[in-house]
Amino acid sequence: MTTTGRTAPRGRRLTLFAAGALASAALVAGCGSGGGSGGGSTSAGHTGNPGQSQGTLMTAHDATLGTLVTDGQGHTLYRFDQDTNHPSASHCTDACATLWPPELANGSGSADLKGIDGKLVSTVTRPDGSHQLTLDGWPLYRYAPDSKPGDTKGQGVDGTWFAATPSGGKAMPVNGGTPGTPSGGGY
Repeated sequence: MTTTGRTAPRGRRLTLFAAGALASAALVAGCGSGGGSGGGSTSAGHTGNPGQSQGTLMTAHDATLGTLVTDGQGHTLYRFDQDTNHPSASHCTDACATLWPPELANGSGSADLKGIDGKLVSTVTRPDGSHQLTLDGWPLYRYAPDSKPGDTKGQGVDGTWFAATPSGGKAMPVNGGTPGTPSGGGY
């Protein structure tokens, strides 16, 4: 850190470094860690149940892909073909979960749903003990490079990542298009 041509005292640099390291560790931990497959699932319930909401799932229309599932801020949610839906299990951990952050349930109440059938929404326990929202058993994720609501940069990555539809299916291009298979960001 430089102020008027001089560097900060050593003690202050160490304090700033330590604070930055702790913040980075917290960010990585929040994205999920650990290895192996996920555990059992629990019901997410319906909108209107008491308790803090587990999160928000809603629908949005994309001109290329049709109706997609998004989080409460409008960010596209994805499903991973290497996961399983019956039984529900997440296989995206460690570095994968940093690039593809799981959509975590953050409360004990039901999920707030807009355009999604509550019978299809549940959670799965991740290897680190956190609870991830699922749709028709498929764990849901964001894609870190999707920088703004409505981005779908994760669609078709490595042929295994697809935007989720309201039924939990894979979004595919409408009007006879073919799915893209960009590479370099999948696991």
